[in-house]
Amino acid sequence: MKQLTKAEEQIMQVLWDLQLCTVKDIIEKLPKPKPAYNTVSTIVRILEDKEFVTHKPFGKGYQYFPLVKREAYTNQSLHKLVDGYFGGSFKSLVSFFVEKNDVDITELEHILKEINKK
Repeated sequence: MKQLTKAEEQIMQVLWDLQLCTVKDIIEKLPKPKPAYNTVSTIVRILEDKEFVTHKPFGKGYQYFPLVKREAYTNQSLHKLVDGYFGGSFKSLVSFFVEKNDVDITELEHILKEINKK
């Protein structure tokens, strides 16, 4: 799976939330300052080229929908982060967050409960 730019990820977040939408719908969900219609349309076409999105006819235009699930992309991105910065070790990732982000004991207990469920 290809990696996305920040702008592409921002558009994908909207597409994952809406599931089926027009370029106009995407723009409405983006924060201000709103990008130009042509900018968003170009990014959506790039996402189609990368096979993250496809479309179907809708009136005189198109409706777009994601082909890649948010969870699949999140998983791939997390693995890339762990491999690139933590030598492939999830233990190193968790240790980093505990040391650098003052994770409290309640959060750690919650994480352990989630792990034990699996």
